[in-house]
Amino acid sequence: MLRALPAAVVALVITFSADHSAYLGLIALGGFAVFSGVIIVAGAVRGAYPRASFSIQGVLLVLGGAVALVFNDAGLPFLLVLTSVLLGVTGLIELVTGLRARGQLAGARDWIFIGGFSIALAGAVLLVPADLVDVITIPGKEVPPLTASIVVVGLLGAYAAIVAVYLVIAGLSLKWAPQASATVTEA
Repeated sequence: MLRALPAAVVALVITFSADHSAYLGLIALGGFAVFSGVIIVAGAVRGAYPRASFSIQGVLLVLGGAVALVFNDAGLPFLLVLTSVLLGVTGLIELVTGLRARGQLAGARDWIFIGGFSIALAGAVLLVPADLVDVITIPGKEVPPLTASIVVVGLLGAYAAIVAVYLVIAGLSLKWAPQASATVTEA
């Protein structure tokens, strides 16, 4: 459930921010990745997750998040590439770990969902053209154009909201599951 905290913060920040620039996207991605990575590494060290794969995933998230925070003014193309690569690679690690642990570890189905969802976001971000500018006209109203940064930052916020809610529900489900069906073995 600790993994839901950075996702919830990012979802709230993006939702209530009028600025959906690449700068905000890189700051949000960086904060989410660094704090999620630290939580994942701590969980792997504690033995809550399979150590090898989650340690690698957590370290990659921390490094990728640090890159996003350091180069927060690098612009939209950098946000597109970093989001796709970081969430694609770490999502793949989590998905494969979940698939390998299926039937052995209680959290495996959650890792499969989060890993697959991260890969889906990475793919969706790859489909957004960097030069997207869609002008919408509504008679009598001035509407700002829809740009690639608005779409990508919005996708990141939606991803974070879904991940936060999912992880809270998954954590509570595991906590309240009958002991017989929540058998956890060491990976």
